[in-house]
Parts: sequence; C-alpha cells; structure tokens
Amino acid sequence: MTTLLVANRGEIARRVLRTCRTLGVATVAVHADTSEEAAAAHVAEADTAVRLPVPDGAGPAAAYLDPGALVAAALSAGADAVHPGYGFLSESADLARAVVGAGLTWVGPPPEAIAAMGSKTRAKHIAREAGVPVAAALDPDDVTADHLPVLVKAAAGGGGRGMRVVRALAELPDAAASARAEAAAAFGDPAVFCEPYVDHGRHVEVQILADTHGAVWTLGERDCSVQRRHQKVIEETPAPGLPDTLRDRLHGAARAMARAIGYVGAGTAEFLVPVHDDGPGAPVFLEMNTRLQVEHPVTECVTGLDLVEWQIRVAEGEALPASGPPAPRGHAIE
Repeated sequence: MTTLLVANRGEIARRVLRTCRTLGVATVAVHADTSEEAAAAHVAEADTAVRLPVPDGAGPAAAYLDPGALVAAALSAGADAVHPGYGFLSESADLARAVVGAGLTWVGPPPEAIAAMGSKTRAKHIAREAGVPVAAALDPDDVTADHLPVLVKAAAGGGGRGMRVVRALAELPDAAASARAEAAAAFGDPAVFCEPYVDHGRHVEVQILADTHGAVWTLGERDCSVQRRHQKVIEETPAPGLPDTLRDRLHGAARAMARAIGYVGAGTAEFLVPVHDDGPGAPVFLEMNTRLQVEHPVTECVTGLDLVEWQIRVAEGEALPASGPPAPRGHAIE
C-alpha cells in the first residue's frame, strides 16, 4: 500500500499515523465538517485530510459512522487502504465489505470473521463447536431460580452497555427490559441473553495476531479484572499469578477461536476465570474483539512488537516470521 486512510479520530488515529510515518506510508485523516474537528491533532499530523458530512441534527461523532462516506473519502484522497482504529465502525462488517468492494485494502480481519463475532450468542456457538469452553447462554424467559445469579448481557456491542446483574427472579423482567433499551440505543440491536454471574472472577484476554498463510500467534495475555461499571480501569501483562497450565489453556483456546473463523490480523479473545478459595477455576470464553484494542500498548511493551505495523504487513499479505512469536519480557501496566 502507498496511502492509508484512518477511519477514526483522536488518540487511535494518531497512533496509526505514527506507525505509517515510520513505514513511509502516506496518510489521510478524516474529520467531521466542523471547525473544532478540523483543528484536531490527528488532522494536523496526517499528510492530507478529508471532511465528512455531519447528518442533520446529529453531533460530530455521527460523521464517522457512515461506511459509504468513509469509502468515498478514501477514494477521493487516492488512498489504497483503510485502517478502522478502534471504536466507531472498527468492528463493522459493513465497513469492511464496503472497503473491500471498492478495491481497497482493509487493514483488519475478513468481514465474515467480524460478522461471526458480532453477536455474542453466535460467538458462543462457534466457540462450543471449536471445543472452546463457554458459559451457557439463556433466554431471559427461560431463567429459573436455580440459575441465579445471572448477568443480563446485550448480544451485540460491548463496553459494559446493556449489562445487568440479577440476583432475584423478580428483578429479571425489569433488568431485561432496561438492558434491551440500552442495547437498542447503543448498538441498534435490542437482543439480550443471560449467563451465569460469577461473583469472584478474573477477566483475562489473549492478544492474537494471525496472517493469511495460516499462522496464528498469541502474544501473551492481559488481566483487566479491575473494572468500574463493567469498564476496564487497569490492564496488565502478563496476568499476575496465573498458573502456567491455565495460561497455556487460555492461549490454546484463543488460537482455536481464531482458526474457527479464519481470523486475520490483530484481535483479542476474552475469557472469564472463576476464582475459588483453592485457586482459579476453569475459564470460559466471553467474546472476541475483532480489532486493535485500547490496551494494546502493554503487549507491545513486553514483546517489542509494533502491532499496528504488523496489522499493515499482514494486510499486505506478509507472513508472520517462521521463528514464532517473541517471548514476553518484563511487566507492563496501563
């Protein structure tokens, strides 16, 4: 590729631009058609920039949510590749299809892989078929007192939205209705499901990097158990105090998920590890983020890899080194 458009703004846009400068790839920024957005740092740092129309009555952020407008911006600027960053349409199969359909290079996983992981209930089914342990997904109407406590979750999206903890059966109808409304507003999809709620558990995610030649790397894991309102506060790698046998099991499950959906590029498989008095229990698959994550720098700190660089190299068809992934060194916290 010679010119890459970053279909995002802010910190992640600047992060991608930085690697492109190192690689000698020309860059295109996009910004909502307002004076404040036009003066943003990522616009100044790119080689060129394209304005995105703001829908009537909407805020500037809505400008970044139109796949057609983003592809048109790339074509008008002469870009031959698109990087979605994180947030906005970074996990949109529609954007990925639009980019590929326009003859441009999509710096991300195949649209089919994004779509496969777009629904948490479908992702659980795929995980089960791949031999990856998962928690049961129940329709709220099927939950009984024996299932309590449960966590009501949105089938689409993430970020802690559409989640409610239910400890009494009488609370479930209101919790499900509230979660459906929040999910519909946030993701345009009101579907929710219930799964067993774990009072004491660790949230551990495994960084994946896969190429188009069949190689799937796992680049350590990150512990993101310290959360507030289901939002991650602290990420650290490696996950402290994790037995090696459990670590290997998590990495193996992440590779199995990636292979099951033909994954390409950088991604993250997330797991819940119950914690008992006598140690950690068996992990269960939660979801897969089909994009680069906010917390990717801690993995870069201990592996020495530039994950954005490898996203670009993989998108160009380059194979991951046959020597395998680098062994993590040290400890990093974000």
